[in-house]
This record gives sequence, structure tokens and C-alpha cells, in this order.
Amino acid sequence: MLQFDVFLGYDSIVPDASWFPVVCEIKNDGPAFTGVVEVSGGQLNEGQTRRLEVELPTGTLKRVVVPVFSSAHANVIYSRWDVRLLDERGRVRAEQTGMQPRRLMPSEVPLLGALARTVGGAPIVRPILNSSKELQPESARLQTSIFPDNPLVLEAMSCIYLNSEKAPELNVAQANALLDWLHAGGHLIVAVEQVSEVTATPWLRNLFPMDLKDVQTIERHSEFQQWLQSATWVTNVASSAAARRAAGNRRSGQSAAERNAVPADATMASPFSTLAEDPAFEAASLQVAVGTLRDGSVVVSSQDVPLMVTAPRGRGRVTALLFSPEREPFRSWKNLSTFWAKLVEVPGAWYVSSDQRQPGGWSSDGIFGAMIDSRQVHKLPVGWLLLLLLVYLVVIGPLDQYWLKRIRKPMLTWITFPCYVVLFSLLIYFIGYKLRAGESEWNELHLVDVLPRGDRAELRGETYASVYSPANQRYILESRQKYATFRGEFIGKWSGGQPGEKASVQQEGDAFRAEVFVPVWTSQLYISDWWQSASTPLSATVVRKGAGWEVKVENHTDRSLTNAQVVIEGYVMPLGELPAKETKTVTCTAEKSTPLRTFVNQHGDTFQNAVQSRQRTFGGEDTGHLDDLPNGTMASSFLSQLGGGPSLVRNFITPPGLDLTSVAEHGNAIVLAWAGNYSPIKPMYQFSPRRAHRDTLWRLAVPVQNNKS
Repeated sequence: MLQFDVFLGYDSIVPDASWFPVVCEIKNDGPAFTGVVEVSGGQLNEGQTRRLEVELPTGTLKRVVVPVFSSAHANVIYSRWDVRLLDERGRVRAEQTGMQPRRLMPSEVPLLGALARTVGGAPIVRPILNSSKELQPESARLQTSIFPDNPLVLEAMSCIYLNSEKAPELNVAQANALLDWLHAGGHLIVAVEQVSEVTATPWLRNLFPMDLKDVQTIERHSEFQQWLQSATWVTNVASSAAARRAAGNRRSGQSAAERNAVPADATMASPFSTLAEDPAFEAASLQVAVGTLRDGSVVVSSQDVPLMVTAPRGRGRVTALLFSPEREPFRSWKNLSTFWAKLVEVPGAWYVSSDQRQPGGWSSDGIFGAMIDSRQVHKLPVGWLLLLLLVYLVVIGPLDQYWLKRIRKPMLTWITFPCYVVLFSLLIYFIGYKLRAGESEWNELHLVDVLPRGDRAELRGETYASVYSPANQRYILESRQKYATFRGEFIGKWSGGQPGEKASVQQEGDAFRAEVFVPVWTSQLYISDWWQSASTPLSATVVRKGAGWEVKVENHTDRSLTNAQVVIEGYVMPLGELPAKETKTVTCTAEKSTPLRTFVNQHGDTFQNAVQSRQRTFGGEDTGHLDDLPNGTMASSFLSQLGGGPSLVRNFITPPGLDLTSVAEHGNAIVLAWAGNYSPIKPMYQFSPRRAHRDTLWRLAVPVQNNKS
């Protein structure tokens, strides 16, 4: 007997333009065999087939996770996946076809994952004013048994709620994935059910911002109501970026009269200022865990007893709820959904105005494609194409008739016409050969986030790879990082097309091996997201001194880093060249810097035209190429700063973690350093291209320290 259960996404919720898990639970009570889990998408997700081999001895229960990228344009109708279990002979042993999520969420909408103690204890987020269900934030109930152990498939979640009772149920791999997600920019909310559950779980005890000792009863806790009515807080990187994009999109889509009708910014900052109180909740006593504050800051306290504490962890943040929201009196609090809305950091504007529109957008993948696509490919201008067509029509029509009439042999048109067709076919092939033929070429561009962890670092990388093929050819690609995923180019919502890449991806553990097909004389873009532990390549300290900052950067690599910049408090400041194995100290001031928005618009003003041009078969003066790779890549790291005018066409859909604007807004300085003709990992290609090039942008975020002298 064979049981094959499939769990799609997060509680059947799939975020758009993000990686999500497909968890397969397989119970085999029959003969042993080696199976292959195959995941393929339908319609807008049809570009790739993913396979994962799994050994299934008799009497075993196995759970496997297949990372899948969603590119279904936020339309559930077109979001279907087929999941099959094959045996060694390729026979289907079990399958679930046409699987649809119960909801496909736009990437801008906050998603809360919940490892709750009970089914009824999962958070419920207060509904927004917009009647569109697509923009409603939601929580997804997660189960510890199928919680992913790959941090890449957790990145789509803005926050994760963890009840301390569930913490001991997470295995080592799951806990490490959760910690990696947190340090890369996640927001972990931990509720204390029992003090012993925190103190007896080493990874949670080390993470927690307090040393817990005991439990105390609090009779008064009106401070929760006061916190809800106060101005919104910002802790989470992903949701604060979503708030900024949502506010900008809403305003840019309105007329002047509509903009004037929107409540003032103060109301948006305090959307629950008139929230009604709940006397029954205020009169009930509350059990609170107490102890010694280790680090972080107290968000809510009652009679000097902390109730909520938050502390930074890498780029992310942990928030400790020193009570259980799944027990009384919190469970019956009338404002509990509002509490979760504020804790998850749903944009305040969504609760004061119903005029919220789902933003469209071009995919940021196209920006990097315009940077690294082969320059061997040229496009025929539309004017020359029309001229060629006109000449063809003249030749097969009036010219043919004229000269055959002159020689008085009109019946020869049965011979001349096919000759014209062959002649022009050869001419078109010759033109295409001259415009597009070239040598095999492989170009890589790596965006690598350096996440310090003690004396080493975690490298979260995103590799954009473009392959040009001089023939219809299949190529083998492979990655051996600790975690690695592979996908084709995400086209975006406004392109009007679908991705053309065809690939078969074999997941080998948490890495992959892929076979891709590239048509003759074309460039195809592929993306690999990966995670790898390594020695620290770059370290920095930033100290505020007077009206400026002292920036100390140490380059630990054996490669000189050029065009280094640092982003501090909305300014971009040059650091110059960072020699290999050396330390450089630079004093920076706002007077000698460029505003971040100005920098992004200066180097990203042509992004939209380049992305659009890449989708066109024929070209003109705009070739769809971006030539300033260092500054263009740095500008793409802050895409939410692009534009600012009334047009929506500048909006780009970005994968989680690409935009660092909100990381800078949390008081961090961001060091950007360019390593030309360098790669921190081995190339993916398993063939020998005639041409190859690689570049890397290091991105390091460090807190800005105050001068203690």
C-alpha cells in the first residue's frame, strides 16, 4: 500500500514571485523501490519540471521538500501544479494533478506563518478597508512535522509566529533554517507558553532577548490598548518595504482631488487611534513570564514588568511576547486581530483608505538580463524590416510583371516567383546570421549578502546567468552550495508574455542539477538562489562622529574591490578602491555624498526601457542593454527608491531580499563593493563556453554605532 500526500505552499497559500515549498509525505507499506517526485506547473508555470529522488524501503514514512518558484501573475485560475511519484521505470505510482492554492498572494502583501499551539490559536489579521481579497494580509498555519528545513523557501513570509510549546518539536535542520531566515531579515514573534520550554531549548534560549526566571500575574494591562492606539512601529524589513510601495502606488494612481481626500499622514501612522476599548479584557488578570532583560528594548510594559520585548538579530528582529496570546484573557480580546495587524506591520494606510490598488510591475530579473545578455546578438530595426518587406512586395509584384511583360513571357512567373521566395529566404537567413550568429557565451552576475555569524559568515547569494547558444543546444548546469535552487526568468505582470526557458531540474539534496534548452542564436537568463557558509569576505564598522561617520572596511579576499560605496541615512558615499587583504578607513559626510533616491534615479532611469526592449523581437536605437554594471547593480539594490513621479510604469516586482531600502531605514549602514571578473562560487555550467565573464557585488549591512568618546 502506498500513501502519497502533497502540501502546497504555506497552508495552501502561495506568494507570487517567490520560492515556496511543495512538501510530499510518502508512506510505503509495499515493496521497496526508489521513487522520483516530479513537480510540473501548468499554463503560466509550465516552463520547468522539477524532480527529487527518494528511497522508499518497506514500512517507511518520508517527507521531502521540493522548492518551487511561483510566477503565475497573482491569478489562482492559472496556478496549477501536477505532482507525481514515479518508480525506477518511470511509471506513475501515485499522483495529485491540477493542484491549486486556496490563495495566491501578491508579493507586496504581508504573510504571517504560524506555528501555533492549537488550531484555533493561529493569528487572525484584521481585515483592511479594501474589499479586494487579493490585498488582505493573512496568516498561514504551519505544522512542525512539515516545516521546511530550507531557508530559501521561508523568505516569502514577512513574519513567523512561534508558540514556545512548538519550539522543542523542531529538529536541528528546521531550527537552523528558521534562524537563517531570521538573520537574513525575517521577523520572528515568540510567545511564551511555559518558561521551561524556552530555557530547555538551547537555540531558543540563546535567541531570546531575556533570561526568564518565573511567571507573574499582572492585574492591569491597559498598556496594550495604548500601544495599539499609538503610532505604528517598524521592525520588519519585508513589511516596511511593502508599506512604502503600497503608499506610493496608491498616491501615484490618484488624481489631485483624491489625494487631498486621503487622511493626513499622522492618521495613517496611527490608524487605530480611535479603537474602542474592551472592559472585560482590561479587568482580567494576565500571566506573564518575568526575568532579566539581556538586550533589545521593551515595547510594552505594565508596572515596570515587560510584556513585549524586541531585539535585532542580524538583519532581522525577534519579538518576545511574554504571555500566551492563545490563552485567556488574550484569546477573547476583541482587539486581538488589530493586535496582530500592528504586530505584523500591515501598512497603516490600508486601514484608513479603501482606495488600495494592487500594483503591477515589470520583473527585476529583466534588469539583470539587460546587464549580462550577450552583446553578440543584434536586433533588426523596424524601419529596415519594413523596407525589406516593401522591396519584397515590389519584386514579386510590379517588378516581376514589368520585366516579364517586356520579354513577352508572362508564363515564366511560375518559375520566377519560387526563385524570388528562395532568394529572399536566403537573404533573410544571411541577415539573421550576420545579426545574431556568434560563439557560445556564459555571463554571470552575483549579488551576495554577507551575513556575519561570529567569526564566519553566511552568504546569501543570487546568481543571474545568461547563456548564448550558436545552435539549438541542451546544456547541463549544476550547483553544489549548501542550499541552491534554480529557475528561469520571471517575466512580470506587465510583459504580456510568458517565460520561454525550458528546463528539467533535478534536486539533489538541497542542491540541483539542471538541463536547459537554448534555441539557436538566442540568449536565455537563468537564476540560482543559494546559501553557503564561508569565511568572512568583508567586514566593516560605522561610527557616527560629529556631523559625519567614520567607516572602516576590511577586505578579507584576495581580490581588490572597486567602486565601493556606503549607504547611510539616505545618502550614498564613495569609499573608493578596497585593496586585497587590507583595511581602509574613510570619513564620510552628507555634504560630500549623493542622496540615495538621486543615485538610484541617475543609474536606474533606463531600467524600464531596457526591460521592455528585451521583450521585443525587433529593435531600434534602444538595444535593451545596460552597460554600467557596478552602478546599475547597486541601484537595483534599492529599486523602491526609483521614480517617485506620478507614473506607475516604474514599479518593479522584486524577489524577497533584493531591495535593501528598508534595511538601511532600520539604522543600518550598507557597504556595497564591486568585484570585477570574480565569482565567490564555482560556475554552474558543465560545458566549455568560448566566452565567459563573471562579476560580484558584495552587500554588507552593519549597525551605525554612536561615538562613545
